[in-house]
Amino acid sequence: METKIKGRKIIASVIGSGIALAQPALAHCPLCTVGAAAAAAGAAYMGVGDGAIGVFIGAFGASTGYWISRILKKKYNRTFIPLQTPAFILVSFLLTAIPVLPLFKGFVPLPLLLFGAYGSFFNRTYLLSTFFIGSMIGAAITSSTPWISSKITLLRKGKFVPFQGIILTFVLLLAAGVLFEVIL
Repeated sequence: METKIKGRKIIASVIGSGIALAQPALAHCPLCTVGAAAAAAGAAYMGVGDGAIGVFIGAFGASTGYWISRILKKKYNRTFIPLQTPAFILVSFLLTAIPVLPLFKGFVPLPLLLFGAYGSFFNRTYLLSTFFIGSMIGAAITSSTPWISSKITLLRKGKFVPFQGIILTFVLLLAAGVLFEVIL
């Protein structure tokens, strides 16, 4: 009982300090990053499946890459490498998702039964990590949300809802997490 209370206090401290240190921005800000990390930690704490946790970890990694790229562009007023933002998103995602991959044991079979003897490349069963699949989907959702948000703003003739990007990101991530929990 006492360890549960300590665990909740630690989670609340991490979330509270992240929100307290967050600076205002329009998209892929510290608030998005802390929110995705807090959602993943909360999901793990509540016993949610590997795929759903992967969605939030992947979103955290992509959001961190987006955030770092924006900070560098803002501070130095230039990009340092071609395709800097996608490169930072990819590197941040990989450096976030791959180190924690061994902690998650959920796999789904993918039978590939096209031709040849069993055991050949086109006739075997592959095991896919539900965590890694979920993290790729979470990163894709987080990376595509600014584009989706801009299209919604265009459809509404320049009007947008306050915190539209954050709301859209969390609704899509929550929907993906629920689908992973229900399907896998």
